[in-house]
Amino acid sequence: MQHSVPVLTLYQRDDCPLCDQALHVLATARAPDFQTVWIDDDEALEERYGIRVPVLRDEAGNRELDWPFDAAAVRAFVGAAA
Repeated sequence: MQHSVPVLTLYQRDDCPLCDQALHVLATARAPDFQTVWIDDDEALEERYGIRVPVLRDEAGNRELDWPFDAAAVRAFVGAAA
């Protein structure tokens, strides 16, 4: 049986030290490829994620991992999506 690879999106904003930390955590966790979505200047995304960024979202599973997260949490999140 083949496992599907999660489609991950990292929601972040410009000039966001926490977002920079999240990128480091994702690299440490060896997270699969993900797309980055900048919420700046997008009213709907600002409303949804404004105070929560960075947020890692599993698009296929409709799940989100809010900051703060560490490498173990990312691996568990990605593993649950596979």
